[in-house]
Amino acid sequence: MRGKWHRLNQLTKLILVALVILGVGAAIPLTVQRMDMESSSKQIEYVFDYRDLIEVSEYQSRPQQFLEENLQLLKDAGITTMSVYESSLKELMQAGRLTYYNEKDAALLQGKFPDERTHFTYVLFTGPEEERLIAPIIKDALDTFQVSYSPWSFEGRKGLVIEQASADVVLKPMDYDPMTLQTLKEFGFNILPRPTDRIPYDSEKAAAQLNRLKQYGVKRLLFDGDKATGAADQAELKSLDSFGELLNQENIGLVAIENLKKPQQGINKLAFITDYNVARLYSLSPEDSAEMTKEGIADRFLLAAKDRNIRMFFLNTMIKQNPQRTGLIHSADKLASIMGGENGVIEQLTEAGFPPGEAQAFTYSVPSWDKPLRAVVALGAVAIIALLIAAFIPAVIIPVFVLGLIGSAGLFVLNSSLLEQGLALGAAVAAPTLGVIWVLNRIYARTIGDRRMVGGEVWTESPSVSESGQETKWIFPNQSIKRRFGLALNWFIVATLISLSAVPLVTGLLNNITYSLVLEQFRGVSVLHFAPIILVAIYVFFYSTNSFGGVIKRIRGALSQPITVLWVCIAVVLAAVGLYYLSRTGNAGKVSAIELLIRNWLESSFGVRPRFKEFMLGHPPMLLGLFLALRYRASWLLIIAGVIGQLTMVSTFTHIHTPFYISSIRTLLGLGTGLIIGCLFIAVWLVLEGAWRKWMPKNVMKKVSA
Repeated sequence: MRGKWHRLNQLTKLILVALVILGVGAAIPLTVQRMDMESSSKQIEYVFDYRDLIEVSEYQSRPQQFLEENLQLLKDAGITTMSVYESSLKELMQAGRLTYYNEKDAALLQGKFPDERTHFTYVLFTGPEEERLIAPIIKDALDTFQVSYSPWSFEGRKGLVIEQASADVVLKPMDYDPMTLQTLKEFGFNILPRPTDRIPYDSEKAAAQLNRLKQYGVKRLLFDGDKATGAADQAELKSLDSFGELLNQENIGLVAIENLKKPQQGINKLAFITDYNVARLYSLSPEDSAEMTKEGIADRFLLAAKDRNIRMFFLNTMIKQNPQRTGLIHSADKLASIMGGENGVIEQLTEAGFPPGEAQAFTYSVPSWDKPLRAVVALGAVAIIALLIAAFIPAVIIPVFVLGLIGSAGLFVLNSSLLEQGLALGAAVAAPTLGVIWVLNRIYARTIGDRRMVGGEVWTESPSVSESGQETKWIFPNQSIKRRFGLALNWFIVATLISLSAVPLVTGLLNNITYSLVLEQFRGVSVLHFAPIILVAIYVFFYSTNSFGGVIKRIRGALSQPITVLWVCIAVVLAAVGLYYLSRTGNAGKVSAIELLIRNWLESSFGVRPRFKEFMLGHPPMLLGLFLALRYRASWLLIIAGVIGQLTMVSTFTHIHTPFYISSIRTLLGLGTGLIIGCLFIAVWLVLEGAWRKWMPKNVMKKVSA
């Protein structure tokens, strides 16, 4: 009975391998579909923050002249769009539309004593046109917040008395300044409004506002703050559904901001309603705009456009003290010089295949064969996860696979997105782990009587190598360097192919525009970067035996070991290494100055930068470890370290917002560079080994070889 179950398990393993291959094949059309989508939008839109320009103008001797000159300067440089915010009393005063006073200042203006019983706000419009266009905006906002007001005038200028303290009134959001919109339109700029969710949602007012904005040629909205318009009232009013339908009626899309800690609340819902009419935006901070060089900004923008599907760049400026303390400076004119002109940032991105223009949403479709193929990919992912579990507990392969199918079906009904992410993470962990385990099994080989087959050759057991006689060591044949290198390279290639089998499974499962727009993300990055290393280490230390009973015996032996100071020190060192390794993971990973220099050189040399963890920390130790494994058992430590390269290849493709062809080039460059460096490591080892053998005493050599 036991033999039949074993044979059934072996047959199941072959079936699961076939299912993995089938899943990989099913993912290919999905990957091609994704690459078509990624190539459908290339135009880059350059946006400048108009509020920043207004604030800088306040410090100029002739603010209106400064505004006009800098608007023209930015327009000539190639900036196509100005962002505008919802108004407030403060911004309207900065723009020269009005002046407001508190109770004391208003009394001083009129030559009176202030009324200590009130703290009202007094508004005077600059002229009749301002009063005609701006007064309705202020009144509408005050009505919304139920603030009383009345007419007021002084020396022929009309205004309002607002029955609220100025410190409170200036916080009230108001509609966009129509005079600013008209000025920017006359200069030839596109307009990118920045609405908020600070005003209670009113569908009629929202419809009227979007209609007005559409008349100024508005194509997209960029929400200001952490919420999209209507997010706060969604539960009660279904305001996001209403606002999304209004956006569709006016054919207005959205903008998603890069590198937010979490997406703006409600934007995912609006993106779905608008059929993902979304462009991704990267914002250059005021500090960076003042300090970075043209080369630095060009490199950053090109990397963002090429590697992260960014199609809008948002430029900021600020006023700050001159380093020589001789006055105030800003970066608006510097940005105009950097962005425009010969070999400017815009020209460099144009030459790289990203011409300036209005940012367009990616064109995508969901064909009828999409869901069936993704179901096959999901089946392949369940299969490869079952194979990983079976590598450690072979007898459970059948029930694990069946439970995986049942659990996946149930999770699909509850939350299909969670199922996709869970299977993608499982496949991403399983493939590189299985690839290295396959290599370890070639090294461990299989027992044939009292002999062991390794790499097609018989290795013999050494008699009585321990006092108990229970453990054995293996006498490795003295193979040629060419033979050892050939086996190592062969094993490395096969392990890499097994690891890369996760790539189509992950990309097939996450083949959704929401991942390309980073509205959803691959989950479990830290798990992916640690789990394969830990699993391979467990396999090395506990599974290099011929029976499951031997595994149990080794685990019991490890658990019964006393904890010594040495073990504590080792644990501390490993924890420190793990923390450093974790700090290198993700978009916020920290890198050294030397590595930044290497990265920039690789980027300029190859156009695509291979990942440092692949070509330095992963592939070279793996190749060297495989080469040494035919002679030294301690080389397994290098193989464990080499798992980093295998899992990082898979991790590269979990960045779904990076175009697939970029990830492919990056991985191939990492493999090629890693193999070259690995060969250099082997050459250096052979030189050192030759010197060791020549100069060390023979009795020491025998002990080391043993």
